[in-house]
Amino acid sequence: MNTFGEFFKITIFGESHGPAIGVVMDGVPENIPLDESDFELDIARRAPGAAGTTARRESDRPKILSGVLDGYTTGAPLTIVFWNSNIQSQDYTLFDDIPRPGHADLVANIKFNYANDPRGGGHFSGRLTLPIVAAGVVAKKIIKAVF
Repeated sequence: MNTFGEFFKITIFGESHGPAIGVVMDGVPENIPLDESDFELDIARRAPGAAGTTARRESDRPKILSGVLDGYTTGAPLTIVFWNSNIQSQDYTLFDDIPRPGHADLVANIKFNYANDPRGGGHFSGRLTLPIVAAGVVAKKIIKAVF
């Protein structure tokens, strides 16, 4: 499932080792102040570095592509992208044949009839939590503005 919600709907896209990952949010009201710097604190909280997490480092800088004009949401779908740059896909070639225990490799292969992108977990990578965190930042702003 890539789309969540009813009134505030989010769709995540991309793969861990593709060019980018991101989120499209529909149902964002107009005139909510929003800037790319608004995401810094929450994004920093999900950064890798703790024991047992990936050593991969990405800038994790959001780029707002649509839905914001002059620092305020427009009411149109809001799209935020995160470009991937630290990609070492060769580290994952072993998992083409041997799924990792505790990961979604086997389930993803079964679901997508072995067409899943295995590099870095593909669309099932922990990296896909990043656009969900971004959607959470926007959701908190919506709640603050409405209530």
